[in-house]
Amino acid sequence: MLDIPRLVVAAPASGSGKSTIASGLMAALRAAGAVVQGFKVGPDYIDPGYHTAATGRPSRNLDTWMIPADAVLDSFARAVTGAHIAVIEGVMGLFDGYHGRGEEGSTAEIAKLLRAPVVLVLDVAKMARSAAAMALGYHLYDPDLRLAGVICNNVASARHAQWVREAVEGTGIPVLGCIPRSATLHIPERHLGLYTAVERQAAVEAFLRDAAALIRQEVDLERVQAIARTAPPLHVPTVSAPASVPVEAGVRVAVAYDEAFCFYYEDNFDLLRQLGASLVFFSPLRSAALPEGISGLYLGGGYPELYAAQLAENRPLLEAIRAAAEADMPIYAECGGLMLLTASITDHQNRTYPMAGVLPGRTQMRSRLVMGYRIATARRSTLLQPEGAQVRGHEFHYSDWVDLPDAIPFAYDAIALQGETPRPEGFARGNLLASYIHLHFATRPEMVTRWLERCGEWRRGGNA
Repeated sequence: MLDIPRLVVAAPASGSGKSTIASGLMAALRAAGAVVQGFKVGPDYIDPGYHTAATGRPSRNLDTWMIPADAVLDSFARAVTGAHIAVIEGVMGLFDGYHGRGEEGSTAEIAKLLRAPVVLVLDVAKMARSAAAMALGYHLYDPDLRLAGVICNNVASARHAQWVREAVEGTGIPVLGCIPRSATLHIPERHLGLYTAVERQAAVEAFLRDAAALIRQEVDLERVQAIARTAPPLHVPTVSAPASVPVEAGVRVAVAYDEAFCFYYEDNFDLLRQLGASLVFFSPLRSAALPEGISGLYLGGGYPELYAAQLAENRPLLEAIRAAAEADMPIYAECGGLMLLTASITDHQNRTYPMAGVLPGRTQMRSRLVMGYRIATARRSTLLQPEGAQVRGHEFHYSDWVDLPDAIPFAYDAIALQGETPRPEGFARGNLLASYIHLHFATRPEMVTRWLERCGEWRRGGNA
């Protein structure tokens, strides 16, 4: 049994301030001497970066749609080792998930799976007594979910705070704090959402200091910790690991990581290491060459379109990536990684920059957002899956892969909901797999075994 104090920070909707409050809460608890482990519900890469900066420990994603429940519990249990308290930031609204018919993929589902009390962040900027009706509705909607308290955000004045507090506490739900309206305390946004912590390290440190100070001043931290301690012991099923790849195979996987490429699940790194890989990080923006002695390449997502000029100027690195692909080195690329492998990126200002030219076609930024969960079925045998294998993932991008030839080895047939007409997606040929679909490897750990076996075969063939 796992006995760790824990709580979920949720909200009725996106934009309520839960990211700021969750990160500030983590930072405040850490400043008070607690070892804090952060988590994010759902397929998100940006919020975990702020959690990591706030806690000093890598944040993890918990997603019950992409990942089996036992694997979610296993990830949670491994991550909280050595921690005093776990703070889990929700996604969207508390009950929002994969569809409108149930809780699958929602914050509520995670809270119940972890048997964690919920603290609801209410944006009360345009209400007073009505906040009580909202809080009570969320309390009553699901009897199996424990709403343990409310934090009121965007409070206009001391009198406003008093009215809201009196109304909400009149329902029997405690108010843990009232956060005053602030024009400066928020994470800046742009076309893909918030700025990443990797891009703004100095600014993030200042933001977290201010957020932590505000939380200490306006929120009853002792009461928050007391609520977290009410979470009962948690049973964590044993999850059998897939067969490992011998370390003797010398599998070293180069991972692109910098301001342009920082969208990775920490659990993906863990699973690669667990199965025998050594990860070597490099920067597509600044590294002149790929790391030596590698037998695999992992190009994750990020914001390559914002750094396209700098990427295009690093011709030696682009040529090294193209040479690795021509040598059939096992390469897995997601979203931003796919964009890097195309002939060029045309940004939002219609400026075009040459890229690695490994894939046919080019990348064009659009104003239309493509996002959501995906069910992907392998059209052919790929680096990660045999033909016909199905995997769950998600997309989130503003770019299109355009000017494709008539004949292209698409990787997947992808759908958003069961019953839809599948659409072709991605590229798979030899040891190269590139796709807009982001994967959490805990969905199917055998994908990693297959990838690393390919890396070992490539190395033993004298290619490394």
